[in-house]
Amino acid sequence: MSDAYEHIRSGGTGFYEQKRGLISVSGNEAVQFLDGMITNDMKTLEDGQQMLAAFPNAQGRLIAVVRVLRQGDRFLFETENTTREKVFQNLFRFTFAGDFFVEDLSDDYRYFELFGTKSEPGASSPGFFFSSNGQVGYFAPADDADAFVETLRGGGGSEIVDELYETLRIESGIPKFGIDMDETTIVPELGLEEMISYTKGCYIGQEIIARIHFRGHVAKRLAGLTSNEPLTLGMELTLDGKNAGKVASTTFSPKLGKHIALAFVRYDHLAPGTVLNVENTDVVVSKLPFM
Repeated sequence: MSDAYEHIRSGGTGFYEQKRGLISVSGNEAVQFLDGMITNDMKTLEDGQQMLAAFPNAQGRLIAVVRVLRQGDRFLFETENTTREKVFQNLFRFTFAGDFFVEDLSDDYRYFELFGTKSEPGASSPGFFFSSNGQVGYFAPADDADAFVETLRGGGGSEIVDELYETLRIESGIPKFGIDMDETTIVPELGLEEMISYTKGCYIGQEIIARIHFRGHVAKRLAGLTSNEPLTLGMELTLDGKNAGKVASTTFSPKLGKHIALAFVRYDHLAPGTVLNVENTDVVVSKLPFM
C-alpha cells in the first residue's frame, strides 16, 4: 500500500472502483419539484454545472448527501450506494404529482473515484464527471468502463485497494453514510455549508435547518482529530471529565505521521488545536480536510 499511497500523495493518478447511485430527474417541472426536496437552490444551477446538496426529512435529519449535475432539463443525482434506494424512492413517490420523471441509471454505469492531478476525464468522455467536497468521481458507461480503466493504467494510474481508499477518504475529510453520518445526523452537523441555501424557498426540513442557522448553532459538528495513538470508532471524547464528542472513521496517515479520525465534536471545542482526551490519550482537533 505504501508505494501506491506515495504515488498518489505526490501527485500521481489513482483510481478506486466502487458502487454508487446515479439517479436521473427530468421534465418541465423538475426544478420546482426538486427545490422543495433538497437543501440547495436548484434555481441557481446552470446547465453543465453541479452542486452539493442533501435530502433531509421533516426533522432536518439526513436521508442522503448528493451531488447534482444539470444537463439541460435533466438533473443527475450522485450518491452513495447505501443511500441510492432511499434517494430513488424519495423522488419516485412524487412522480404522480407533476411533470417530471425519475430513473435509476446506476446499473448502466461503473463508478470510479479518482485521485491525482491528471484524474479528470476529458470533455469528450461519454460518462458523467462529479467533483465537490474534495471528492472526484466518474461514471463510465458499462460498455466503456474496461477501456477507461486501461486508459488510466496506461497513464500511470494506480488501482487503489479498499484499505488505501479508506485512508485517502478520511484524509480528504469525506464522511461515509452509516459510519460518520446516518438518519440521526442533523444536516448542518456535517459542516458542509456549501450544500445548504438559507435564501431559497421552503423545502422539507427547512424550518429546523433555518432555525439552527439563524438562532444559534448545532450542538456538535464534524471535525478532524490527530493522535499519537490508534483511535477506534465509537470512542468517547472528553474534556475535564465531560463529554466532548465521539470518534467516527479512523486511520493512520503516512503523510502526517499520525493516527487521524473524523469525529463529531461539541461546538465549544471545535477550534483547531483544542486538546481533548480519549481513554487517557490526548487528541487534537483539526480542520477538515486534513490535506
